Amino acid sequence: MLVGFVIAYLLASIAIGLYAGTKVKNSTDYVAAGRHLPLYIVVATVFATWFGSETVLGISATFTEEGMRGLWSDPFGAALCLILVGLFFARRLYRLNLVTLGDYYRMRYGRTVEVLCSAAIIMSYLGWVSAQINALGLVFNILSQGSISSSHGMLIGAAIVLFYTLYGGMWSVALTDFFQMTIIIVGLFYIAWIVADMAGGVGSVVRHADEAGKFNFWPALTFTDLMAFMAGILTMGFGSIPQQDVFQRVNAAKNEKIAVRGSIIGGSAYLLFAFVPIFIAYSATLIDPEMVAAHLAIEDPMLGSQQIMPQLILDRVPVFAQVLFFGAVLSAIMSTASGTLLAPSVTLSENILRGTFKNMSDKQFLVMTRGVVVVFAVMVTLNAVSTEESIHGMVENAYKVTLATAFVPLVFGLYWKRATTQGALASIVLGLIVWTGLEVIDPEFVIAPHFAGMLVGCVAMLVGSLIRQLITDIRSGPHHLNEDAIGASES
Repeated sequence: MLVGFVIAYLLASIAIGLYAGTKVKNSTDYVAAGRHLPLYIVVATVFATWFGSETVLGISATFTEEGMRGLWSDPFGAALCLILVGLFFARRLYRLNLVTLGDYYRMRYGRTVEVLCSAAIIMSYLGWVSAQINALGLVFNILSQGSISSSHGMLIGAAIVLFYTLYGGMWSVALTDFFQMTIIIVGLFYIAWIVADMAGGVGSVVRHADEAGKFNFWPALTFTDLMAFMAGILTMGFGSIPQQDVFQRVNAAKNEKIAVRGSIIGGSAYLLFAFVPIFIAYSATLIDPEMVAAHLAIEDPMLGSQQIMPQLILDRVPVFAQVLFFGAVLSAIMSTASGTLLAPSVTLSENILRGTFKNMSDKQFLVMTRGVVVVFAVMVTLNAVSTEESIHGMVENAYKVTLATAFVPLVFGLYWKRATTQGALASIVLGLIVWTGLEVIDPEFVIAPHFAGMLVGCVAMLVGSLIRQLITDIRSGPHHLNEDAIGASES
């Protein structure tokens, strides 16, 4: 019965995706939903895209293992990213009417920076989308009680997400996100209500977590711990800002006010609602402590902790509640997977391949983009099947490359008029060298390698840009310098 309902849900998602495909008339419809999305849809896409496997399974597992200190990057850093995008980036980027974020790098710095930053953005999605496919495999394995292996479940899940994303693009992502967000909220709130009653009330669960030290959030007042806190918050808080999926939701809004409000509201809702699956998972320590202990005792405790909440639902709640829960979980994962599958595919098509194949028509570009979606889906599925990284770990690691390379050129380009191409290139190259070098030499360095890469990138941007300006002034000769002196004396 449970499997039958899940199949019906999956078919409904596919049907919505196919309906959305009827709205795709050109590449703008496919990439940005024609820039027609109202506020409630933008909020839904922001919320549902980020509320994925790492939120339902990864964050809740991390809290069970590490408490609040393990959540610095997500949900706190993730929500910070979305709010910052709404406050400082959405309006400026929306007005430029770009196809991708990579277009901004080309417009501001030129082709070389466009390719380098676009490549970094594309690479970051490999782990993120793989995490969603990995989670789909886990869910199908649990639902079938082992009849479907995790690997086969990944293949099934990837095929479903690919099917409706390939056909409808951003329109498909937007409409399925709205449908899936509704399922997520209704399903998880209902499960939380049932689980709270079984655990002796919300207060009992909160007290137990507090007594176990799970609410210790702030770092110790030491340099090492403060640096770890900053790196944890900013890995996703800053590293997720130069991401195509975030930009697409901003860019698909009907107007710039909706772009701003949608990002802020969606980010705030994400932070608040992320604690619902955390509550459900931790309630298992009161409801079935033996099951929790058994899962944490396996060879990989993080993998075991990811299975605690699904196992609790299968063992302890009625079938109707199971249907809602697994519908919510699949909604969370599929909404994230579809958006994060489309984003890097569009970036690769627009910012790398389109510059290689000149004079391409809009129809040809649309066909090529759909082909890239298929290729990227195959790549992330293979990566998901082969990796042993935890879901939360895959997502957290995804943003290191963009933090070290793409974040600084974006911020300085928008807010510092003197930023130059040379400064951007210096920032990208040195940020990448410092990050990868420290990862190899000393990954436990007092400053996290990717955070150190970002800091060095800031210095490189400043020095590279100002040196360029100084060289220009020197080449202008004494006449230019005399004009400056006259202007200063007149002032």
